[in-house]
Amino acid sequence: MNFKKFNVIEHGINWLHEKTNEKQFLIFSSILVGVTAGIAAVILKSIVYAIKRLILDYQVPSFSYPFLYLLLPIIGIGLCVLLVKYSFKGQVNKGAFPILYSIAKRGSYLPFSQMYSHIFTSALTVGFGGSAGLESPIVSTGSAIGSNFGRTYKLNYKDRTLLLAAGAAGGIAGAFNAPIAGLLFALEVILVDISISAFIPLLIASASGALIAKIVLNEHDLLFFKLQQPFNYHNLPFYLILGLLAGVTSLYYVNMFVRVEKLFGRIHSALVKWFIGGLSLAFLFALFPSLFGEGYESIKSLSEFKTLDLFKNSLLADLMNNQWILLSFITLAMLFKTVAAGITLGSGGNGGNFAPSLFVGAYLGFVFSFFLKLLGFENIPISNFTIVAMAGILSGVFHAPLTGIFLIAEITGGYELIIPLMIVSSISFIVVKYFHPLSMEAKKLKAVGAVISENKDESILSKIKIRSLIEEDFVAVHFKSNLRDIIETIKHSKRNIYPVVKKNNKLLGIIYLNSIREEMFNAELYDKITVKELMHKPEMVIEITEDIFSIMKKFEESGQWNLPVVENGIYKGFLSKSTILDNYRHELLNTL
Repeated sequence: MNFKKFNVIEHGINWLHEKTNEKQFLIFSSILVGVTAGIAAVILKSIVYAIKRLILDYQVPSFSYPFLYLLLPIIGIGLCVLLVKYSFKGQVNKGAFPILYSIAKRGSYLPFSQMYSHIFTSALTVGFGGSAGLESPIVSTGSAIGSNFGRTYKLNYKDRTLLLAAGAAGGIAGAFNAPIAGLLFALEVILVDISISAFIPLLIASASGALIAKIVLNEHDLLFFKLQQPFNYHNLPFYLILGLLAGVTSLYYVNMFVRVEKLFGRIHSALVKWFIGGLSLAFLFALFPSLFGEGYESIKSLSEFKTLDLFKNSLLADLMNNQWILLSFITLAMLFKTVAAGITLGSGGNGGNFAPSLFVGAYLGFVFSFFLKLLGFENIPISNFTIVAMAGILSGVFHAPLTGIFLIAEITGGYELIIPLMIVSSISFIVVKYFHPLSMEAKKLKAVGAVISENKDESILSKIKIRSLIEEDFVAVHFKSNLRDIIETIKHSKRNIYPVVKKNNKLLGIIYLNSIREEMFNAELYDKITVKELMHKPEMVIEITEDIFSIMKKFEESGQWNLPVVENGIYKGFLSKSTILDNYRHELLNTL
């Protein structure tokens, strides 16, 4: 019966697709995708909160709370690893990188399983205490919903990409009940090259996702703050300093997270990763309980100056008898959150950096303002600094200052802090951008030769798959052959370029037909001149692993239209500049 209902819905959408024009159907699609992404966000958050309530509110009687509390992340990550391996065949890709790569290289197609795999795996990870965020899995889920909707109804690349971004916008909007932040996240992180016409579908999708969260989720399930003090311009110098600190801390976050992930990447055994990661998290949680899970509860405690709540059930609780000691341990918790997030994801858990970056930001703002308070600055609004710094870290880590500014503005219920939010976010972004011109996800893209850039030409060129363009019909000649052998080869070839190779197919040089015309008409030279004497050393050689931008630069510098391709010196074929340009034109037409 349920399947019949789904068929009716599908027939209804198909009918609507036939009866509406392209723009009208895109608007309808963005509503549907935004609502579905919002529902996915609500489902994920509800599952996580249900797991937490089940375990923490109704504990198994045979376990004491601290023991069970430390055991939880080991169980959660272990279940996640098993689920990924046996149910999803290891195909659960984390973070925004797979989304961006699909836009750059795979026609904005995402696997169907991604519409639900991230919900289950991240729910297990974070619900059992993994120190990561749910927003990245929500973005992955929403993007997959948009992508597969576009695939199902055979939309073109441009509309399919737009719906992919609409799903991400709806997911973020649903996670925070923040429609503007959802829209800006899609524009800053997912889509870079965008036209004004795309704003309406993204706005609608984002508003739809936020509406679902508003209807279903309670306020305590969302990250929400009530401002306790208005903005005071006399504190402007301190906000400037906070912006610099946010930039430096963002650099620490990025560098430390990448380092921890790389350390776990060197461990080949999934079992060893899980064991080391689980034990490491248990140790950190025993010292800093606030690192458990997303950490949003501790952010609210900080904003309300309930600092002792952060160290309940901690081995360090008895040491909190001095404000300077308390400040030191809160600073350590801030620094170790990045490590905990890296361990959670590196050991096999699923989650993202959104919540951890907000956590680090809140702690940074609190530490800085509390430090000023201890120095004698009585009028420092600790709550405001705690809130504003979250935008600073989010801006620096994700290279998304607008998202940071408007997310915090929306979750505080107004724009009272818009000026300090702008100051701190922009300074943090400038600092990080100076040392790291590319975000973490953009670096991964660049490493595999894919680019999503504000420069449309760069974005289109990065979509071209170089390996598929290698031409292998050039006839190779052995370097010990003579002119007679070359002439015989020319008779059976349509090309005017001939690669010269050794026995193992290692490229030694190139013979150009135009350069041997005189010798070809002199029969006395046929058995006297060898290939080695006639060949030219290649001006430029393309390594098969090179990215498109390096390749185009070589074409430009050499002035050639055909360049040989090698893999560790072994000849593979030729690349033609004209073939690349033809593919560029084809990709350009697909984006129109």
